[in-house]
Amino acid sequence: MPAYRKASIRELASAAYELGSGIVEGHLHHNAKDGHWMVDDAKLNEWLARYDGQEIVLIVASLEDDRPIPPKTCRTCGTDYVGIECPRCREARIRLRGR
Repeated sequence: MPAYRKASIRELASAAYELGSGIVEGHLHHNAKDGHWMVDDAKLNEWLARYDGQEIVLIVASLEDDRPIPPKTCRTCGTDYVGIECPRCREARIRLRGR
């Protein structure tokens, strides 16, 4: 898997975690004994039950996906980049805001 793809997925998971969202990470498998889908030791049925009756967004991203991330062009500065955000604008934002 390209490093940019894996880093982008991890950044997306970190952003969700910072929002207090539920995150589960691991290897997905189907338990033949009880018919549950599981991510490592977490039963997805039980994990999703915490959100019963709520409107949710469910994002599944494979860390083993080999597809390259297509480059984007920043709408602010015109720089071509790969990833979640433009590194040039990010650097300028950090420099100007002191973060």
